[in-house]
Amino acid sequence: MKDYPWFKNYPDYVPHEIDPDKYESLVHLLDVAFKNFKDDPAYVCMDKELTYNDIDRMSLDFASYLQNECGLKKGDRVAIQMPNLLQYPVVMFGVLRAGLIVVNTNPLYTPREMLHQFNDAGVSAIIVLANFANNLEKIISKTGIKHVITTQIGDFHSFPKKQIINFVVKSIKKMVPSYNLPKAISLNQALIRGAQSTFEKVDIDRNDTAFLQYTGGTTGVSKGAILTHRNIIANLEQNSAWMCKSLEKHEEVVITALPLYHIFSLTVNCFTMIQIGAKNILVTNPRDMKAFIKDLKKYPFTVFTGVNTLFNGLLNQEKFKEINFDSLKIAIGGGMAVQSAVAKRWKEQTGCSLLEGYGLTETSPVLSCNPLDGSDKIGTIGMPFPSTEMKIVDEEGNDLPVGEAGEIVARGPQVMPGYWQKEEETKNTFLPEGWFKTGDIGMMHEDGYFQIVDRKKDMILVSGFNVYPNEIEDVVIEHPKVLEVAAVGVPDEKSTECVKLFVVKKDQSLSRQELIDFCHENLTGYKRPKHIEFRDELPKSNVGKIIRRHLRDEKK
Repeated sequence: MKDYPWFKNYPDYVPHEIDPDKYESLVHLLDVAFKNFKDDPAYVCMDKELTYNDIDRMSLDFASYLQNECGLKKGDRVAIQMPNLLQYPVVMFGVLRAGLIVVNTNPLYTPREMLHQFNDAGVSAIIVLANFANNLEKIISKTGIKHVITTQIGDFHSFPKKQIINFVVKSIKKMVPSYNLPKAISLNQALIRGAQSTFEKVDIDRNDTAFLQYTGGTTGVSKGAILTHRNIIANLEQNSAWMCKSLEKHEEVVITALPLYHIFSLTVNCFTMIQIGAKNILVTNPRDMKAFIKDLKKYPFTVFTGVNTLFNGLLNQEKFKEINFDSLKIAIGGGMAVQSAVAKRWKEQTGCSLLEGYGLTETSPVLSCNPLDGSDKIGTIGMPFPSTEMKIVDEEGNDLPVGEAGEIVARGPQVMPGYWQKEEETKNTFLPEGWFKTGDIGMMHEDGYFQIVDRKKDMILVSGFNVYPNEIEDVVIEHPKVLEVAAVGVPDEKSTECVKLFVVKKDQSLSRQELIDFCHENLTGYKRPKHIEFRDELPKSNVGKIIRRHLRDEKK
């Protein structure tokens, strides 16, 4: 890192290097946290609180169940399929403590997607929320899954709230389709059985695989990124170094609206915050903005992470202005580009900068972030994390000079060793000397800040000019009558491709001509949209990231 010309601009409050070997494994990290913060509140969900001591005891019981009742051995793969609930950290930590590999699974996966992931990973056991068990029933006979543990949303609550929650979810809201999994056992019963057995500590090495974290499959069939204990430890240490002067042990309250199965939330909200004994507020359904805002009013939160669409959605709720932001220290956006207009509005309403970070599933995930010292630059992804190198290369892998756009490549202890059972794809993802190819187009400024231009696959080619959707979207979202926007390329006889906008209105009076005039004023000719389509909503992933691919592929 010291060879870079911008090294002198590196934030002086951040160490240049971290120790990725600080802990023997994530289990070692957990043991330390459970000892240091045992009486502190660890997780809160739907007003139910569990302390670090509670999580310690319950996760150990679950590890004992997996070990003694299921007969699982070190390295076996276990899927977890549920949203943010108190059950999540309990079962996830239990899986890790048993020396097993966590396969995080999106609850909204279709049966086809589940079948691919479970078979690709070789899953032996699964913990699934009852709401999604009907989909598991459809494919389980085609998998190698031998053990099924189910849970209901209210299971960790006390009587009578547990019974009320589960009754309302199942019988009133009809959110639990009927299913038949005769060999399944309830999570609460599994914990009871585990407590009756003796757990034998497993020898876990920092280079052992901790997670198979599947990518979204936007470039083909989803792949499992192998993330080792050391990868996650490195990234949590990097996160800790970046935030070190702003956070205090025992004191922090973090809002976790992104699901824990998402790598951003998993590393930043879960493991980084465990190290300081923070209290995690788990939000089960952040799309219910009214209920979400009620939760935000209850807890004086200090850390808030999310994606651009989440921040934008909150800002457009009238009740959001009623929240007290006096305790908010850090707000970080990741997973997709943070739009400048959203960052500006967030700062105006909360008094706290919305810092953009950058990373990928394959990098555990964070590679860079804007500094917390007030020198953040809206529209950039900040500077590389400690012990992380980033640079820009051309199509042949040659280094490009400052200010020139090319592919971002990176290396550091948080970068995965490869994809699960995919040697050829792993080989194609790395350049010589361990440089990981991100697939993102970006540039480095003279001061060392990096800027994303766009994903390779989302680039629009207009008459030989490269048009980047992020730039178009950043302009259009500035229009006061626009709520959300996505830009994609569509075929055009004259220019190869042209820009098409999909727009969700904030004000129903917005007209196509009004947007065309606005773009004419703010964009050069070849960047202006040729087609505009108004929508009631845009397709999003379960964490709120707009999926341009779905829009692009609709009429194919």
